[in-house]
Amino acid sequence: MKQLLRETHAYGRIAADARAGRQAQAMLVLFPDGAHLRALLKECAKAFFAAEDGSRTASLIDKESYADCLFFPAEGAKLTVDDGARILEESLLRPVEGKKKLFVLDALQTASALVQNKLLKVLEEPPRGVSFLLGATAEHAVLPTVLSRAEKFVEPPFAEESILKALLRMYPGQAGAERAAAASGGVLSQAERLLSGGGESFRLAEEFVKNDCPEAFCRRADKMDKDTFFAALELLLRDMLLIRTGQARYASRADERAEALARAYPAGAILTALERVREAEKRVNFNAGLGQSLYVLALEMKEEQIKWQKLSS
Repeated sequence: MKQLLRETHAYGRIAADARAGRQAQAMLVLFPDGAHLRALLKECAKAFFAAEDGSRTASLIDKESYADCLFFPAEGAKLTVDDGARILEESLLRPVEGKKKLFVLDALQTASALVQNKLLKVLEEPPRGVSFLLGATAEHAVLPTVLSRAEKFVEPPFAEESILKALLRMYPGQAGAERAAAASGGVLSQAERLLSGGGESFRLAEEFVKNDCPEAFCRRADKMDKDTFFAALELLLRDMLLIRTGQARYASRADERAEALARAYPAGAILTALERVREAEKRVNFNAGLGQSLYVLALEMKEEQIKWQKLSS
């Protein structure tokens, strides 16, 4: 995973600045993969201190125990007012081992406006030798006043090829890496969940598209991983469209099951289904019930299937 994270613009720029003896006061990394944001910040912190792999400094940063590199909040927690107060106090203390000190603030998108405001002055005018490395998954959750005080690195999703290479390195010999990478949207943690499920999300997507008994399927929806299900469903529909339009060679899979599903849906119905899937995913992300949303989606897909079959006959 380290190799993939080191492909980011943030890592490259921070490493280059360290080699040139430059030190930014505040840096903000916007990274869509919340599950691996902290890992990316650790790699950037090692670059900041020019810590080589295997060195004592790199090892301590990985363990979050290097005296001059402080991580907030505790892993999995939200940044609190108490954390903000401690950061302000610690920033006044001189570095212990070197000439610079780094505060790493993870998951800034979960911090309240009160907490972010508390840090404004120290971000704008940090004590000598002090820098801040902030990480968030979404820019809209970060106050404009914080954004204006930090050098911003917006990291796009990784290329499918990069995700695939990472999966093959991390999970050698495990089947399904190609499809997991294709459905991941460039987010490593999503690819890992798709892969670790043993293909369950893809099987569920096939069952849903068959549309034999949507009521029974949707009653089981609460037990599903919604993110990987929607990713698998969208990939399956894309493959069906490619097969239906004579471009099967570009599909992530074109086996008998995929071909049978493609034959059941006219191309127009598949295109509409893709649009409906994205709309359903947005509704679910805005707290609509997954089961009810999938039931409505199944009815819409069946309606489009029948309509386009009539038009084609």
